[in-house]
Amino acid sequence: MRIAPLSPVQAADICSWRYPAPYDCYDMAGARPEELLDPDAGFHALLDDADRLIGFRSFGVDGQVPGWAYDDSALDTGGGLRPELVGQGLGREAIRVGLEYGRAAFAPPAFRVTVASFNLRALRTVTSLGFERVGQFDASTDGRRFEVLVRQVG
Repeated sequence: MRIAPLSPVQAADICSWRYPAPYDCYDMAGARPEELLDPDAGFHALLDDADRLIGFRSFGVDGQVPGWAYDDSALDTGGGLRPELVGQGLGREAIRVGLEYGRAAFAPPAFRVTVASFNLRALRTVTSLGFERVGQFDASTDGRRFEVLVRQVG
């Protein structure tokens, strides 16, 4: 896997992704491709060895959920896999590749992820990569419970 700049075609593809419940909260239904292409949004393509789009990684405000008091002590990161690839054991490598890219590109003191509390797969994956829970909160948008986890860069 590798991180690459996001193309307009890839952004449009990501905006069409739909996940089964309860993971449908991760649907990109409300996003517009041009929003994902805005450099300030921090979206990047996640490609497989054949340069096929298998997911995305983001760095910055996209990884934040309204309701938590975010600060500059860590770089927020998020991402997703193509819906048909979820649950196939690719998440750990996808996040690891994203962290490696983020460390080189942004040199943050730490990384922060915000994960829906019901998403036990994602929580297991990020804790296996050294993230530690620093808090939890209810999103101000829909009341859904989220966990905030941080990993120091080192």
